[in-house]
Amino acid sequence: MPDDEQFLDKLPTDLILRLPPAFDDPGDERRHRKERLAAALRIFGRLGFEEGVAGHITARDPERADHFWVNPFGMSFKHVRVSDLILVDHQGRVVEGRYPVNEAAFAIHSQIHQARPGVVAAAHSHSTHGRAMSALGRRLEPITQDVCAFYQDHGLFDDYTGVVTDVEEGKRIAAALGGHKAVILRNHGLLTVGDTVDAAAWWFITMERSCQVQLLAQAAGPLVPIEHDNAVLTHGQIGNDLVGWINYQPLYDQITREQPDLFD
Repeated sequence: MPDDEQFLDKLPTDLILRLPPAFDDPGDERRHRKERLAAALRIFGRLGFEEGVAGHITARDPERADHFWVNPFGMSFKHVRVSDLILVDHQGRVVEGRYPVNEAAFAIHSQIHQARPGVVAAAHSHSTHGRAMSALGRRLEPITQDVCAFYQDHGLFDDYTGVVTDVEEGKRIAAALGGHKAVILRNHGLLTVGDTVDAAAWWFITMERSCQVQLLAQAAGPLVPIEHDNAVLTHGQIGNDLVGWINYQPLYDQITREQPDLFD
């Protein structure tokens, strides 16, 4: 992914801009990640990304790098509070929390977090347009400015063998993701990652919308892609995790103002 520092260097020095916070205390950072995780789940619920008990967002614990926080199995995205989140270790055991873990969440996310030490968060759900796009077994094309965030920066897991319950399948998904910010899981859906919960959630949201746009456009007629050099340029402008974090903040502000109980 592009370097966040290069993006910051281009900003006016007198510009007032919210940026991801830095922490000296891991306890404060843990609380922050859990709050962002609960908020992201609420946003996914609002946007209709639920399909029964499928779907999960994880956030790596700041002290125990092989542990991650995740939404409880069987709880609606719309109801998740900070206190409901569970902490899962590298063997799939719930070490903090009152609820069980989704087996697929462990099989997939444990391997992504292991393969990508720089990834703080990963998001996956069975969103409608992501599933429709996944059924085509193809990647997104650079047909709009927004989708250029994924240009040459998303993979395709070109296989389907049923519900993911085996960590070996999770390893193959992690390999298909590679160093990218996202991967399309054929006949399954989308998965995105980021160096913050906010970035991972934003990439999922805008990728789902990009799938919708491509499906609509190709149903209407031949696609007119953005030329390669311009797509590369645009990716450099909008494709880094800091830009993802910034784009996500209005959604975070909305959900936390309207549903402050998520902090409980």
